[in-house]
Amino acid sequence: MTKIKEVIAHLEGIAPRAYQESYDNSGLICGNQNEEVKAILVSLDTTEDVVEEAIAQGCNMIISHHPIVFRGLKSLTGRNYIERTVIKAIKNDVAIYAIHTNLDNVKQGVNRKICDKIGLQNPHILLPKTQILNKLTVYVPHAQSEELLQALSNAGAGNIGNYTNCSFQMEGTGTFQPNEEANPSIGEPGKLEKVDEKRIEVIFPAPIAGQVLAAMRKAHPYEEVAYYLHRLENNNQDVGSGMIGTLAQPMSGKTFLAHLKESMALNCIRYTQAPARDIKKVAVCGGAGSFLLPYAIRQQADAFVTADYKYHEFFDAEEKLMIADIGHYESEVYTKELIMELLSRKFVNFAVHLAKTNTNPIFYYK
Repeated sequence: MTKIKEVIAHLEGIAPRAYQESYDNSGLICGNQNEEVKAILVSLDTTEDVVEEAIAQGCNMIISHHPIVFRGLKSLTGRNYIERTVIKAIKNDVAIYAIHTNLDNVKQGVNRKICDKIGLQNPHILLPKTQILNKLTVYVPHAQSEELLQALSNAGAGNIGNYTNCSFQMEGTGTFQPNEEANPSIGEPGKLEKVDEKRIEVIFPAPIAGQVLAAMRKAHPYEEVAYYLHRLENNNQDVGSGMIGTLAQPMSGKTFLAHLKESMALNCIRYTQAPARDIKKVAVCGGAGSFLLPYAIRQQADAFVTADYKYHEFFDAEEKLMIADIGHYESEVYTKELIMELLSRKFVNFAVHLAKTNTNPIFYYK
């Protein structure tokens, strides 16, 4: 038996809600997290039709990329599609969960899916986030240092890019004097003690601070652990906006557009003049990504694939690269496949369905 909260814990272990943008509303929108999961419907959006599809499929949980409730609801009267959708879900005991910009911002998230569809090699985060890494400095007796390091590593600390078990260590002497109420593992109350210790420093993502500190305290031999925790300004190369990678072979502007249309199954592409060179390095951002244009130019991208560009924003390309606006829905529709993959790797005791309802509100007259 799997509960809704277990599904949420799995997804947020991959894309912590702490990584969502400040304006976002990812998480459980409605429903009881302690309910057993019968089946899940995965959709890009949650609409009344999607809830109807979930009911027909026997699903009591919808996982969507876009949150149906983006701003606070002050009433539930059914006066608009948002309220009607939430009411229908609640009436039919269907939980709605959204995993939005937190899934955009992780390296195996929405933008990586776009890179894979286009065939980009060696993709990496275009605009890494800062202030989401912590550094732990802890002092431990020399004899227990390896055990502590292993515990910290098991909790997720010490991973930097493609490297694991990363730490800095320095030897020194620690001093302490237990009082009469202490129960020291080393030394005696009332006597000054000197111990050969190691200073250990490890870096880890801020959202897992609780589990790292818990692991430290469990593995550490001291009754009172001496440690420091600092928030870092460093970029987190694994978390941030957009991605950038390279095509296996350079393409002309027209050839790249044809490749993009086929690989992403597009109806149309709005684009700017290609630069006077082949397309090799490509930046991507699912959804509205115009804010990333300066970073794509800075990293010498030849093309920038995104959505929701406004007329005057297209001028900002200045022929330094090609902007290819493929549409919001079209840029993120494969997020459904991504979420299904994340679920199937973990859970096998309930069905996961991809929504057949097309939630794109935009149509194209051909």
